Amino acid sequence: MKKLINAVDDVLAESLSGFGLAHSDIVEVRLEPKLVTRADAPVTGKVALVTGGGSGHEPLHAGFVGRGMLDAACPGEVFTAPTPDQMLAAAEAVDGGAGVLFIVKNYSGDVMNFEMAAEMMSGENATVLINDDVAVEDSLYTQGRRGVAGTLVVEKIVGAAAERGDDLAACKALGDRVNAATGSMGVALGSCTVPAAGTPTFEIGEDEMEMGVGIHGEPGRRRVALAPADAIAEEMVSAICQSLEPEPADRVILHVNGFGATPLMELYLVYNAAARRCRDRGLDIARSLVGNYTTSLDMAGCSVTLAVADDEMLSLWDAPVRTAALRWSC
Repeated sequence: MKKLINAVDDVLAESLSGFGLAHSDIVEVRLEPKLVTRADAPVTGKVALVTGGGSGHEPLHAGFVGRGMLDAACPGEVFTAPTPDQMLAAAEAVDGGAGVLFIVKNYSGDVMNFEMAAEMMSGENATVLINDDVAVEDSLYTQGRRGVAGTLVVEKIVGAAAERGDDLAACKALGDRVNAATGSMGVALGSCTVPAAGTPTFEIGEDEMEMGVGIHGEPGRRRVALAPADAIAEEMVSAICQSLEPEPADRVILHVNGFGATPLMELYLVYNAAARRCRDRGLDIARSLVGNYTTSLDMAGCSVTLAVADDEMLSLWDAPVRTAALRWSC
């Protein structure tokens, strides 16, 4: 294993410290307990969005903390859920008096710990559960579908709604609506290597790929022979459309996400293939996003996400955002 690290036990703390130094105008990093908050938190009168999960998926989630998106993120150890104490501390740090909305990916440890944090909170709170992965219904880590790259879509749209002043009930309802309109599926060409393990999470042949892989390296639908990008994109778009059942002329956000070790050249090639498959189905690609946003350390592969979007969702997607990993103004 070759990694740019000092000691395995210090990877997360040192990485978070570097993240905080690099983006001190946007975020504040705390190490005891580990959490990342907006530099201007708490924002009085605004619903606070709090999320978290295991590290190794950067820039998810800390990279999306900032104006127009998240108020706080709780990073657990690599591929390990953060603790309830982290989540509670984050919620208390950013609660501006309008309530806290927890955004939780559907993994057993995340769900359990966020439920405990919500019960310990004295203030008003609600939860949006993200389960956009259409590849499998259950895995070793979930009850039902997994939360993957569609998490970004929910966080961006609901973050904009909270920024404009929507109340807690409205933000929760919007988050549930966006999640229900979003589907994702991934493919892995090679495994990631968790620093503490020092060996690949799974073994895969040079002429094989894992269709429907999870962002922790969980098995997908099946292992098959390596295929051209057109065929891979067709299977992913087809599976998502079978789940979402979009109508011809529906507007969609198309997001091609890299898992960490796939060059942008290949991600744009996959985007080209996925876009053609969407247009073949009569879908209107209204917005696009391509890049490494929900990674799996150094895994080779990518995922495709489609979100069927109405006028409000597109307007909120376009709303100004300023985070370490996502920023634009319109």
